[in-house]
Amino acid sequence: MADDRTQYRYEPDTVTAPGSSLLEMLEYAGMTQTDLARRTGRPIKTINEIIHGKTAITPETALQFEKVLGVAASFWNNRERHYREFLARRLELEELKGMTEWVKRFPLKKMIEYKWISPVDSIEEKARALLQFFGIASPDQYEEVHQAGVAFRRSHKVRSDADAVAAWLHQGVRAAQSTRCAAFNAVAFKSALGQVRALTARSPEEFEPTLKQICAECGVAVALVRELPGAPVNGAARWLTKDKALLQLSLRYKTDDIFWFSFFHEAAHILLHSKREPFVDFENADMKMTDEEREANAFAERNLIPGEEYDSLISEPDISRASVVSFARRLGIAPGIVVGRLQHEGYIPRSRLNDLKVKLQWRETE
Repeated sequence: MADDRTQYRYEPDTVTAPGSSLLEMLEYAGMTQTDLARRTGRPIKTINEIIHGKTAITPETALQFEKVLGVAASFWNNRERHYREFLARRLELEELKGMTEWVKRFPLKKMIEYKWISPVDSIEEKARALLQFFGIASPDQYEEVHQAGVAFRRSHKVRSDADAVAAWLHQGVRAAQSTRCAAFNAVAFKSALGQVRALTARSPEEFEPTLKQICAECGVAVALVRELPGAPVNGAARWLTKDKALLQLSLRYKTDDIFWFSFFHEAAHILLHSKREPFVDFENADMKMTDEEREANAFAERNLIPGEEYDSLISEPDISRASVVSFARRLGIAPGIVVGRLQHEGYIPRSRLNDLKVKLQWRETE
């Protein structure tokens, strides 16, 4: 969801120093700067610097001006605050202009199209929108918060852009923030995977809200996030707090077999592996398989299609369309899941039975 907090922010082109008002009032009262210094007990140098905007009016000075000039302290405090904010924003504008190269690192066009951020034109607006999206004050914090903590498990053959991946990951966090979850319960989540498995034979419109509800009741927020250019990610698992996990899935080219395998793979990371770092799983990653990834794959396989059941299917001399459909119906899962595993393990060619797979499309989580 785009951030509209600054859409109607009042930013004047110029703001005069509160000292200009002070000078006018001294002239109206027929009082000199020396007179004001004597009456307030402030050095003449301080009064002169306030008039020229070099020294700020403190709350204590504002109260003294109220007594001497009869103008409320709140007037002086507000004038000073507006002026200092104006100076800070003018300085910020120059800093934002200097972020051009940092802004170019992100797929901003798609982020705007997806309404992750509001439409913007100037480089300053783009930089500010990105900073607000990531919840940081400057690109320095981006490197520390959104890059340093993510150890991507990928090889050099996986073409990915770390900044696009970081944006995709953070959108999942933003979506999860609005998901109310019970405290994480590993036993309940593992048990709930049986209910999730039964959802695989249903359409996205039917299973999406139920999937999210089942997982939220166990302390896991599920976020379905559209793909970004340069971020060929299947899914990710991470911990937002010690009691709330995030299971994030991409909508990139998803057929039901890939989607559900990815879900159970990420569920395995949540149940079996370290809470210290995110697990980010890329599409078609040609990499040395880690023990954790092998374990997550095995977990997904046996939870979707139990080993003894699968053995009975692959032992058939001719795996036909009818036998796949019958097998899937008996297990209560989508036939596309069966097809995907048979193709992956070479029991049938990748060109066979693809019509049993269902292409999944969702409205993105907001």
